[in-house]
Amino acid sequence: MMKLPQKVVKLLGKKNLKISFAESCTGGLLSSAITSVSGSSKVFALGLVAYSNQSKNNILKIPKKILRKYGAVSYETCLSMVKNLSKISKTEVSVSITGIAEPKGSSMKKPAGLVYIGIKKRSKTLVKKHLFNNKGRLYIQKAAVDRSLDLILSFIK
Repeated sequence: MMKLPQKVVKLLGKKNLKISFAESCTGGLLSSAITSVSGSSKVFALGLVAYSNQSKNNILKIPKKILRKYGAVSYETCLSMVKNLSKISKTEVSVSITGIAEPKGSSMKKPAGLVYIGIKKRSKTLVKKHLFNNKGRLYIQKAAVDRSLDLILSFIK
């Protein structure tokens, strides 16, 4: 049986699409999952890990007022990340992930496991909010990557 990353690479190749990622809480795990697949260089263009607010602002051009008003983990930040990544990378498909992968950075309003995933294919954009079980940092990161891969598959079919 083909694993999710292989399915994504195969589908992108079949549709002749290039993809880019802007990751925060997953720290490059999504890029790693895709680049572990043979032939991924034909479809994978760019993977950015913008972990700090400073890098989200400087590299992804997320306005400071969005980061201040809504926080790094928000619908608004995720949307801004995916839209700006699309401009930077010039790929047909762009994906952004921002979330809280451990209790230290969490609050009542934003608990550990809260993750926003944004996807943009040409002019169509979607941002989804997820709340993964707080079974530890790596669990949340892997769950966010798997959900992103599922989202990519359903969004580009």
